[in-house]
Amino acid sequence: MSELAHTPAFPLRAESAADLAAAAPSHPELMRELGVRPRPGWTANLPAGLASFLTNGKGMAGVIILLVLVVMSAAAPLLSDYNPNRRAGKPHVMPSYEHVLGTTRLGKDVFTQLVYGGRVSLSVGIGAGAFAALIGLALGISAGYFGGRTDEIISFFVNVVLVLPGLPLIIVIATMVEAASPMVIGLVLALTGWGWAARTIRTQTLSLRTREFVLSAELLGEKKWRIILIEIFPNMLSFFMGGLVLGTIAAILAEAALEFIGLGDPNAVTWGTMLFWAQNNLALQSGAWWEIWPPCIAIMLTGAALVLVNFAVDEITNPQLKASRKIGRIKRFLTRRGRGADVF
Repeated sequence: MSELAHTPAFPLRAESAADLAAAAPSHPELMRELGVRPRPGWTANLPAGLASFLTNGKGMAGVIILLVLVVMSAAAPLLSDYNPNRRAGKPHVMPSYEHVLGTTRLGKDVFTQLVYGGRVSLSVGIGAGAFAALIGLALGISAGYFGGRTDEIISFFVNVVLVLPGLPLIIVIATMVEAASPMVIGLVLALTGWGWAARTIRTQTLSLRTREFVLSAELLGEKKWRIILIEIFPNMLSFFMGGLVLGTIAAILAEAALEFIGLGDPNAVTWGTMLFWAQNNLALQSGAWWEIWPPCIAIMLTGAALVLVNFAVDEITNPQLKASRKIGRIKRFLTRRGRGADVF
């Protein structure tokens, strides 16, 4: 009876077990089929977060696009010998060897205006987005962590900012000063664009301040500023990057839109003023597409690069998103192998 109890119900023959072992994929083949790539050796001495970002295709693609745009704008005097505000050739010359992106109706070189305009547009957009994101981060964490009267006061100002329209405010300022400079536009957008980031970060901080690691740090007598910087801030990195990306894109688009409708300084060289003069000079009606597409593509590339960076940071800092993507790979792997994936 005892022998029957220990006898397997479906005994495997030695040759069938050997066949299964031979048919099983090797470890490199299994990793390749699952889509798991080994970590490069040059990232061994880097922090885990930085190494993950440097090996993330989306994040590095966004960084490369941004670096190209920033370097081209910074090196504008080296890339073009023309003055962006002066005539460089005949009106509406098509792209050629002498004028890479052609000329405007006034004979100004489009490529020169593009690289010089990137200096102002990128500075205003990134500066306004970063300033708004930092304000939202500081006020959101302070309101969520300290609570009480601090939370009430900060929440009051957040609610005021949320109902304060940024674009109409800039329109009013532009009518008062005749033409709002890009710096004024960026400052107003920064001061009116941090409300949503502050509210989101406050909500997350309220849930984090009762977690075990925060309570442990408080019981150990850690200082408040250290708890905020070491324990809470790393968990807010994805929200901060989201606010930075959205704020930067909104600032670039708002600055371009305001200058496109003529509320900015028409003498400033930006991507928005390029579109403004292209509209006034009837570039679209005369077929001068090269006067319209370069600033539009530059704005779209900047937004796409920032979104790619945000996707990468989200994947690295959000464990649930990372796990869901890995589960998808495992499901596809099991389906290809003819196994059921209902366990997920």
